[in-house]
Amino acid sequence: MDYPGNLFVVAAPSGAGKSSLVKALRELDSEVMPSISHTTRAPRGQEKQGREYYFVSDTEFDTMIAQNAFLEWAHVHGHRSGTSRTAIEAKIADGGDVILEIDYQGAFQIKRLFSNAILIFILPPSLEELRARIERRGEDSPEKIELRMVNARTEIAQAQDFDFVIINELFERALFDLKAIIHAQRLKYAAQRRRRASTFQALNLS
Repeated sequence: MDYPGNLFVVAAPSGAGKSSLVKALRELDSEVMPSISHTTRAPRGQEKQGREYYFVSDTEFDTMIAQNAFLEWAHVHGHRSGTSRTAIEAKIADGGDVILEIDYQGAFQIKRLFSNAILIFILPPSLEELRARIERRGEDSPEKIELRMVNARTEIAQAQDFDFVIINELFERALFDLKAIIHAQRLKYAAQRRRRASTFQALNLS
């Protein structure tokens, strides 16, 4: 379906700064709405139920899969995460701009379901800097860090299939780039036609 709202999908290897960039974007742009994913992993740091994620058990996740409740779901770093179907469709059908923070596997699943979805990949400036950022978080064991680094190489290789790529070397510059993508997408002909249907009709534009 051709929805009036925009669906932005942001993916990145762990530690590249995806969540920080999206959080900063939402503080600057109130029109961008988040989609809160369900995950089977435990909360990290100051994460709270229903704010960063809906934390569910494996049994609850299995039930949601059986009920076809997810637009996409994937195994990520030993756990499973998924995006609610009804929450996304309701928001973009109402003309809202929704931003998803998900794994690249989920991003590709979303693109198959929503051809107008905009895929954005966040890259670190180097693998060495990525490791340093993960270590500075102080949330992962050495074994977990190694797993994240192994996965990062696979994840980074997927950037070539995304619509936009941002290199998060300097946070302020990366945030500017993310804002520019969001704004530019809103000005595309098809997006404007969806969002301003009455104006296009009054001007006899199809």
